[in-house]
Amino acid sequence: MKAVHFGAGNIGRGFVGLLLHEGGYEVVFSDVADALVDAINAVDEYTVHEAGPGGVDRTVTGFRAVNSRTDPEALTREIATADVVTTAVGPTVLRFVAPAIVAGLAERSPDAAPLQVMACENAIGATDLLRSEITQAAGTDAAELLPRAVFANTAVDRIVPAQPEGAGVDVTVEPYFEWAIEARPFGDAPPRIPGAHFVDDLAPFIERKLFTVNTGHAATAYFGARAGVERISDALADDDIAARVSAALEETSAVLVVAHGLDPAELADYRATILDRFRNPALVDTVQRVGRQPLRKISRNERFIGPAAMAAERGLPAEALIAAVAAALEFDDSDDEQSVELQRLLRTEGARAFTEVVTGLDPEHPLFSAVQDAVAARQRDLQAD
Repeated sequence: MKAVHFGAGNIGRGFVGLLLHEGGYEVVFSDVADALVDAINAVDEYTVHEAGPGGVDRTVTGFRAVNSRTDPEALTREIATADVVTTAVGPTVLRFVAPAIVAGLAERSPDAAPLQVMACENAIGATDLLRSEITQAAGTDAAELLPRAVFANTAVDRIVPAQPEGAGVDVTVEPYFEWAIEARPFGDAPPRIPGAHFVDDLAPFIERKLFTVNTGHAATAYFGARAGVERISDALADDDIAARVSAALEETSAVLVVAHGLDPAELADYRATILDRFRNPALVDTVQRVGRQPLRKISRNERFIGPAAMAAERGLPAEALIAAVAAALEFDDSDDEQSVELQRLLRTEGARAFTEVVTGLDPEHPLFSAVQDAVAARQRDLQAD
């Protein structure tokens, strides 16, 4: 069995690639970074180090890498003969992945088993987005090529921090992971991925993860950056920051209870587990890394505005989530392009226009005025500096 995985970075090697390997797949990594591709091809194995309580070292073998930029024909051949294709490239990059998958499907035998495609991204419906991009890239050939694949949405969760210098292609991760996958697209022939669980309704899993893990992680980063703290674990050692993050997650849990009927006690346990993961001192993770790309993280369907909008629509409180958005508006990192653009927009756009364009909220939405007030407050602070 063979799996092609787009994105040979830390998540690709330390999570998705590892589990595919443990499922018995030969793993072909696809990436555009010349040095990374060469480094992967220069070794016969790499180690995934699980840092923290219960962690072990896991050795990955049976892999290789293809440079999709310099050798697209090789990638096409790999996809044409693969059983599984996965991605961990970021939702905005999926449109660049789609043409390569189309090319592989075009060379795939119509008699072969359908290619099993899963986008493993921090986004709701990422595989649906990838399928849409593939359909667009295929054009008039879509009706012929799309039946050669099946598409399943997933929810993935594993913290992979910035890696220590000199680690090579080894990866340090946390011991905890979760990979939930839609069951129905695969019928009686699901991919073999140890530790993954297949579910009939993925929506509760995706939103539980996004609105707890991602919301909590980013909130910790933005409150920590505001306080001048460097590490995520140190941020949560601050009682005030921990209380603010917990309050935001209590609001997201209230939304999940109403929207999906999830059990409040189980959600409380889940929140506690998530916060304990963030406190893991063996994972050296920084507020700058976790807080990067703030424009995406305060967009309409993401980790703050998404659950806050759902709360407002249901008459539930969202004050703690708005406080996290306010902290995100203060994130100012000259090494992050989105942070630089965020601060530029705050200085050049009116509060109403900024709120409408950046957060994607309609001015008539019940959350709009609260977010606009947070934007205006940040703009007043900038003007006073």
